[in-house]
Amino acid sequence: MAMIAGWILFSIAIYATAYLLPGIHIDSFTTALLAAIGLGLINMIIRPILLILTLPLNILSLGLFTFVVNALMVLLAGQLIPGFTVDNFWWALLFSLVVSVINSILQAFIHKRKHA
Repeated sequence: MAMIAGWILFSIAIYATAYLLPGIHIDSFTTALLAAIGLGLINMIIRPILLILTLPLNILSLGLFTFVVNALMVLLAGQLIPGFTVDNFWWALLFSLVVSVINSILQAFIHKRKHA
């Protein structure tokens, strides 16, 4: 049940971020649900491999290159998921930052309500 709630919260964060950023386009909330699944799978399978391959760059940039890897994952999801498009790399980078912040706020709100 917690996994489904997390998936729905991440989908809401994706949908809200697409509403806020003009360079991100999502056709519907169903597409946001699919994007959440797609990004989750991409981050689970491809992201660790890329982080290992780019470890020297990540060390030299003091971890900031991770933002580039995250943006590349968002661009890949935009290519693979119909109805989810990202205009360019910079929108993907901003999307990854904003969706992380929104998702963190939603998660904190849910956890706070659960423990109150």
